[in-house]
Order: sequence, then structure tokens, then C-alpha cells
Amino acid sequence: MTAFAYIALGANLGDPLTTVRAAITALQEMADARFIAGSSLYRTAPIGLKHQPDFINAVVKLETGLAPADLLTRLLAIEAAFGRVRSVKNAPRTLDLDLLLCGEAVLDLPELTLPHPRMAERAFVLAPLAEIAPDLVIPGRGPLAALLPQVADQRIERLS
Repeated sequence: MTAFAYIALGANLGDPLTTVRAAITALQEMADARFIAGSSLYRTAPIGLKHQPDFINAVVKLETGLAPADLLTRLLAIEAAFGRVRSVKNAPRTLDLDLLLCGEAVLDLPELTLPHPRMAERAFVLAPLAEIAPDLVIPGRGPLAALLPQVADQRIERLS
């Protein structure tokens, strides 16, 4: 059985534009998944630790038969291939791949929570997500379109 999965991408170290584009290519080439759509790239202000470079963000939609935990394992391997080192929360990073949704799965596990617990609070997730899935309803949170006004005060710039 397949499901649509949505993955948020973000980077702000090195050459984040090139990194996010290359990560999208890696997702397009990932085994056991079919690339459906990718959003534009966005420049966004950091959240949490404010004194760091702006981020480049995007969201992609895949169709996959992988279980959510297996998909997460693949995403973490891609992050590692791009030099991701996890330190403090919201720290600068070479690449961040967040599994936002995987079908209708609702999970609360130590290693994975679906839907992503903070996705409804982040313009850098909701704006690109709305670009590729404007009619999406987020389990437990409601229609994506109803969530967008709640993040309208966050700085975000569409690049391409």
C-alpha cells in the first residue's frame, strides 16, 4: 500500500541553495519512492536561535510504500550524506529533512511524531506545502489553508 509523504527541506550552512537543490535530486532518486512534486525555494528567517544565517527551504511530495519509520531512516541517511551533524535544537545546519506527513499516519514515538509536531507553526513549512498541496487537510490540525494566516507574521521570501 502506498501513501503520499511530505518532506520539508532546510539548510543555512555552506551553500544552502545548492544543497537544497541537490537534496531534492537525492529525494527524486531515492529507491522505494516516486517523486510527485516539489515547491519553489524560499528564504526564511531562523526560528529559535536568531543569530544565524537565513535558511533556504522547500517541501517535496513523494509517493512511497515505505513505512514512516523506514522513510525516516532514509531521510536521516541523506542528511548524513550531506554532512549533517546534530547539536543543539534549532542550530545552523547543512541540511535538515523533516518528515511532515506520511499518508494519514498519526504517530507519537520517541523517534518520530506524525504529523510533524511544529509544522502548523512554521511559515517555512506551510507556504511551500500550500504551493504543492493547497487542499491538504492535516490530521488533527485541519485544512492547510486555515493554518496559513496564523504564520503570516513570519518573514518568508519565495526565490524560485
